[in-house]
Amino acid sequence: MIKAACHIHSEWSYDGKWSLPKLAAEFGRRGYRVLLMTEHDRGFTQARLLEYRDACAQASSETVLIVPGIEYSDADNIVHTLVWGLVSFLGEALPTMELLQRVEAAKGVAVFAHPSRKEAWKKFDRQWCSKLLGVEIWNRKTDGWAPSKTAAPLIQGTSLLPFVGMDFHTQRQFFPLATELEIQSPITETSVLECLKSRRCRATGLNMSLEEFLPQGWRRSGLQAAEYGRRAAALTFRKLKLV
Repeated sequence: MIKAACHIHSEWSYDGKWSLPKLAAEFGRRGYRVLLMTEHDRGFTQARLLEYRDACAQASSETVLIVPGIEYSDADNIVHTLVWGLVSFLGEALPTMELLQRVEAAKGVAVFAHPSRKEAWKKFDRQWCSKLLGVEIWNRKTDGWAPSKTAAPLIQGTSLLPFVGMDFHTQRQFFPLATELEIQSPITETSVLECLKSRRCRATGLNMSLEEFLPQGWRRSGLQAAEYGRRAAALTFRKLKLV
């Protein structure tokens, strides 16, 4: 099994800070073998996507593979979809069903991102299920140190996979979340995508299967308490800075 970091932004996103080589170095140092990138669609074009794919290839090495991807937003900037694969740039502000149909036609992979952000879970349409691979159950930037309270019910009764994502923009989003990939062949963009499509992967948090945190038990309660404390401390720190 190899570790992949999912939902990563570089300076190719309008709000990203880190270069692709720096991301490869820092994540590689933490034991990640694959970076599943997800640059924001805002400001992208097909020409820019081709340049970006080339930049990802150049920043990859025998140690870390950088897989290019795009995070698409709907017109209201509420529903976000992570997309990987040899998919042409699809444009900005597309209706989610239309986006998913285009990704499916291109044989790409799509994941519903951070359902808790702006209560995107309320817009989740069960008709999307057949065209999605999974749902991001734990997003470090949106959910913090504990899984989303509203995401897990979305995959109940479906074949959707639970995903974890750092939504990495800056140093503070580093957190032990990973997608473990079972890859026998050389690690390439093609083999990574085939691994995802064949569901030979599992989401982990704190080096344990995500399934350990989904039921309401002592592990999840402990993480929720830690997240409450983290947010309270951050709020206090911000107030002190304003004094």
